[in-house]
Amino acid sequence: MKYVDEYRQSEYIQKIATDISKITTKTWRLMEVCGGQTHAIVRNRIDQLLPDKLELVHGPGCPVCVTPLEMVDRAIAIAAMPGVIFCSFGDMLRVPGTDSNLLEIKATGADIRIIYSPLQAVQIAEQNPTKEVIFFAVGFETTATANAMAAALAKKKELNNFSMLVSQFLVTPAIEAICSAPESLVQGFLAAGHVCSVTGYECYLPLTQKFRIPIVVTGFEPLDILEGILHCVTQLEQGTYHVANQYVRAVKKAGNWHAQTLLKRVFSVSNQYWRGIGQIPQSGLVFNDEYADLDAGTKFALTAVSTPEQGLCISGDIMLGQKKPYDCPHFGKKCRPEQPLGAPMVSSEGACSAYYRYSQQEKFSEHPMSVTDKD
Repeated sequence: MKYVDEYRQSEYIQKIATDISKITTKTWRLMEVCGGQTHAIVRNRIDQLLPDKLELVHGPGCPVCVTPLEMVDRAIAIAAMPGVIFCSFGDMLRVPGTDSNLLEIKATGADIRIIYSPLQAVQIAEQNPTKEVIFFAVGFETTATANAMAAALAKKKELNNFSMLVSQFLVTPAIEAICSAPESLVQGFLAAGHVCSVTGYECYLPLTQKFRIPIVVTGFEPLDILEGILHCVTQLEQGTYHVANQYVRAVKKAGNWHAQTLLKRVFSVSNQYWRGIGQIPQSGLVFNDEYADLDAGTKFALTAVSTPEQGLCISGDIMLGQKKPYDCPHFGKKCRPEQPLGAPMVSSEGACSAYYRYSQQEKFSEHPMSVTDKD
């Protein structure tokens, strides 16, 4: 396939992997921020091509994984109401809330629909004027742009029966929070190319100088990721630190002005709580005053509650790069895709899901927390 196959050619992959091995003289720990990159790394065994001194850890770039438990409980409460059509991306349906999940509520008769674009939810609202249609707006800057478009369209069409339950996150403050943590072991970052296609990468420039750390904007194919790693390791070995753009075919320094304008038109920046991690200042998006009537939380008068986590899931440690899925005593035992303890095991961008789905069976069997073990 044009523009895909050329980034999967084995001879080039092996060459870059060899180049990385040749220049790596010290022990380095890199974090790929995006969950999609995590899945690409594990699926394509990229981590196994790297020298032993080089370790990849997995960041908080899975919006499903970091959506607060309270927000999941709110979604369940709204979806269970009569006269409601609740729309969501499929990943959210099996994310565990306090006592249930959306899929279980759907099984009891709730009208919960899996959609692939927020614009579908707008269309459903048009087609069902006597129903309240709610879209679960979860995502980072890339998805938030589509969510903003849906909100603007609903406003233009004067759809009073349409609203959104918003759980949106910003990547740059998360990277800064990771760098600021005293226990952080991350020495370089692979930034998510699709997010940077919206934001650009100028926002990362202050971080490289403040924390003296390289950040490389990277794509999602094997060659993209390995080239990003090569860029990052080269800087580390040379003692330099700046922003590099590996994903030049999709990302410009200033990003997408039209998308940025739309986001500012619909949303305002706010503090945001990240599930498993805690509150990160100025790391979320909420409706601004002009679009406040589209806020489902306000519309359905849901009071804010602090829902404590169960404590069994170590997703926060995993998403901060401090542990791997194998370090969880419940991985593959109490926590499996069909009965997850946390979102990283069910999300298509979750690190635990990637390890469970793509890791070699012999690796599982060698590990103390084998998925072949009995509970």
